[in-house]
Amino acid sequence: MNAELAFLQFLQSLHSPMLDGSMCFITRLGDSGILWVTLTAVLLVFRKTRRVGCVLAAALLIDAVLCNLLLKPLVARVRPCDILTEVQLLIPYPDDFSFPSGHTAASFASVTALWMAGKKQWAMAALPVGVLIAFSRMYLCVHYPTDILGGAILGAACGWAGAWLVKKAERRMAIPRN
Repeated sequence: MNAELAFLQFLQSLHSPMLDGSMCFITRLGDSGILWVTLTAVLLVFRKTRRVGCVLAAALLIDAVLCNLLLKPLVARVRPCDILTEVQLLIPYPDDFSFPSGHTAASFASVTALWMAGKKQWAMAALPVGVLIAFSRMYLCVHYPTDILGGAILGAACGWAGAWLVKKAERRMAIPRN
């Protein structure tokens, strides 16, 4: 954990007004999964993208349950900003535990779901956004690097699981794929 704290302290040395504003904006895109939930809702509206929206919805639902309801309370990891007390938070203090990063998990669940649903170009466009959201959580000192790694792995697994569930439902209901 000392290496993680040293890395987070290094990130604190990079702060500037422009970077602070950018990172606060980027992290807000991931608050409550708002960017990914909005994308899912838009995809569900149109018949041509409804299947992709279903994969995303399944992935985000699985992610929310595993990350926020099971793993965070089970692991109960204290946030780095509680340990590095000299850090001034630029965002409201998160009201849950640190591991795994929910912002990161939702981002990587969405990227993986897009990829698994056959929208590889969309996934590649979403990936940098997800990486920036994940990085912003470390920059703002609310997650350890291992929280980010755990969130990325969990999110990718949830994206895969969402695609698997939709495919299984399609077979069971004999729904033709678009």
